[in-house]
Amino acid sequence: MADRRVGLSAATARLHQAQKTWHRARTTLRRSAVDYFRGGASDWVALVGLLLTVPALACATVLTPLWCAPEALVLPLIAGGLLLRPASLLALYAAAAVALMVESLLLPPWESADGGRVTPGTILVVAAAGLSALLVAQFRSRVGVPWRRGGTMLFDLRERIRVQSKLPKLPAGWHHEMALRPAGGQSFSGDFVVAARTGPGRRTLELVLTDVSGKGMDAASRALLLSGAFGGLLGSLPPHAFLPAANGYLLRQSWEEGFATSVHLVLDLDSGDYELLSAGHVPAMQLNAGSGKWEEKAAEGPLLGVYDGAEFDPVKGTLRRGDVLMLFTDGLVETAERDLTEGMDRLTGEADRYVATSFHGAAWHLIESVARDVNDDRALLLICRD
Repeated sequence: MADRRVGLSAATARLHQAQKTWHRARTTLRRSAVDYFRGGASDWVALVGLLLTVPALACATVLTPLWCAPEALVLPLIAGGLLLRPASLLALYAAAAVALMVESLLLPPWESADGGRVTPGTILVVAAAGLSALLVAQFRSRVGVPWRRGGTMLFDLRERIRVQSKLPKLPAGWHHEMALRPAGGQSFSGDFVVAARTGPGRRTLELVLTDVSGKGMDAASRALLLSGAFGGLLGSLPPHAFLPAANGYLLRQSWEEGFATSVHLVLDLDSGDYELLSAGHVPAMQLNAGSGKWEEKAAEGPLLGVYDGAEFDPVKGTLRRGDVLMLFTDGLVETAERDLTEGMDRLTGEADRYVATSFHGAAWHLIESVARDVNDDRALLLICRD
């Protein structure tokens, strides 16, 4: 009986030891996989897997050449371009070259009429796929962002731009409408908005609409940098000091395309009085509820990032009950076929259709009706006093 209990204890101990070993191995493998797909680990797991795929494809080609063509070797090469570092990719190329040589020896000669053979075209296709994969791997290595993290990073950048452009909640009696449409249906735009409630009791709305030179992806990186910088400046400086500080910031960047247009709104949410400062931006438009007419609000000021010591003269106005202030970028009203005046007339004409609904949900529809197919960034912002 004692010997039996000893035997059971030994078996139980071995079982527990095996379970612990399996748990450690599984945990190590899972951590390695997580680190790899986060871009912080070696690519040996992917390399080993792809190296094993190459002889498997070669065997399948030799045994069933009609179902697995010699060109199937491009599959691990393409996957290697996405998963491996350039140095590891060379080992995969060597394995593919050896597999091609083995296939050429075991399969019928390429001059024969039989299918499933290694021809000069096969070698060219595999070599072209390998070269393409190497270029992709070198680009990823130069950028320093693995493909498995690149999409996540771009998504995060897009969301940050969207959050930064979110307008603060307004008190009762006010509402806003905003729409941003990048050029070509892309996710990134050279137009952006930053806004904040400032002053005593946060009863002042400061809002900046900026149009960076360029459009779409070409201007996205500069727009992201400027939106962060402008967001830090807004509310930290007196209103009249914002555009000079923004102008100095652009000048210090020394970009080849370093200019931008911008409009800065400073609105008192109690009285409705506002000041509008412009840096080469298109005029704003105000709807007077009493007369039902649109009035142009054009402030004077040069482009941002052109020369030092620029001065910006404000234009003043008041939003009364039912009034609307409309800010927009030039992509909405100016095209090669349409000048600025004609575009603004068309925009205000379309906007008149939304007076009865107090412009709720109007921003997106106005862009759709006025500049739906324009290959430029478009932004529209409505500040309405109910």
